Amino acid sequence: MQKQWLWAALAWAFAQSAAATPTGDVNAQLAEMQARITQLQAAYEARIAALEEKLAAATAPAAASAAAVPAATLPAPSRGGGAGAFNPEVSLILQGAYQHKKKVAERQLSGFWTPGDAHADSHAHGGDRRGFNLDHTELVLAANIDSTFRGQATLALLDDQVELEEAWFQTLGLGQGLGLKAGRFFSGIGYLNEQHPHQWDFYDQPLMYKALFGAHSYTQDGVQLKWVAPTDVFVELGVEAGRGQNFPATEQDHNGAGSRALFARIGDDWGVAHSWRVGVSHLRTTARDRERHMESELIGEHAVAAFSGKSRIWLADFVYKWAPNGNPKDRNFKFQAEYFRRQEDGRLAAADEQGLALGESGYATRQSGYYLQGVYQFTPHWRAGLRYDRLQSGRQDLGSNPAALQTVDYRPRRATAMVDYSFSEYSRLRLQLARDRSMQGLTDHQVTLQYIMSLGSHGAHKF
Repeated sequence: MQKQWLWAALAWAFAQSAAATPTGDVNAQLAEMQARITQLQAAYEARIAALEEKLAAATAPAAASAAAVPAATLPAPSRGGGAGAFNPEVSLILQGAYQHKKKVAERQLSGFWTPGDAHADSHAHGGDRRGFNLDHTELVLAANIDSTFRGQATLALLDDQVELEEAWFQTLGLGQGLGLKAGRFFSGIGYLNEQHPHQWDFYDQPLMYKALFGAHSYTQDGVQLKWVAPTDVFVELGVEAGRGQNFPATEQDHNGAGSRALFARIGDDWGVAHSWRVGVSHLRTTARDRERHMESELIGEHAVAAFSGKSRIWLADFVYKWAPNGNPKDRNFKFQAEYFRRQEDGRLAAADEQGLALGESGYATRQSGYYLQGVYQFTPHWRAGLRYDRLQSGRQDLGSNPAALQTVDYRPRRATAMVDYSFSEYSRLRLQLARDRSMQGLTDHQVTLQYIMSLGSHGAHKF
């Protein structure tokens, strides 16, 4: 604006000088024009100085009033500006499938004590219902609470049922490589246990996890402390203490911790294209009157057995990943394997269906199992994978066994192949074929079509 005013004044002065001065007297014309420009510039600067003085005089009383107000009465600074200060990350995961499989009255792993029955597990992730299925819709809310804490809640919704899968907070920047988490969370044991169903590379969990924890991952209501070593090689140690209300434990009313877990992991890179991680974990829980239906020769029908004692699980996991030049966008390969060994010791009380006691005996089991799987992404959108599961029912010692309870010695196994197509990072369709021999005397050829749709903001997945 200042430059335009000066140019206009210059043009006006030049016109006036040209009209009043003879054509030949150029020097006089230029001198007079320069004098007028200098005069105009001085007048403009004087007006600017006067305006600045008036502005200073007007703002002085307001500044004096603010200085007189005690600091305690001034409003506290906002964390982010009114109603928009708290803006959580919200995501909704839609999952469903069509399953073609044999009709079986009760699907159970032969030789293993698993929670619930087929009806109780039918609404779980990877349920056993045939035909069209709507799996849980997962609603996730997460946000940094302040500079110290972060929180997350995950709700699983199905029909008129709402399940609180996770609700925890964790520390941010605790220092010294330490991190604390508290609330309800998926335990850090094993590799697959911390993953939600939409993260799985196959439609359902390996048989190993069904044998250990049933249809769900093992969840803690408690606290978890992690430590990451300040080394070039990834080293992580963790410890957990929880209520211990989930299988293989039972809900109990007592002080202290009903379950305890330890885990340790180490990992590194091989060059640019390769990375790996190895982990070991241990879970110790207590059960009281954990029920199971078993055959009894004494009464010639089902008996209800109740176990009370200790359950100890050891886990080992290995993960290897490959991506050309370290970029997994177009092509990558992942191999993972986990092995478990479970030991239970305690007492087994048996009763008939009406509750009449049949006797009590010692109880001890030593069981194990593993799975191996590999998934190859051969284009930016297509992946294919193979998985093999195998369990060993092992030794099941019922002691004196006055109720004549019968156990099954069997090795459940399953071979699975899958191929899926991802339109983007938010949508995936999957075809899965399986030859399931997890039940004694039954070979089930299964076909599953699945969709996974993700809406909204979603955090990055772990290694």
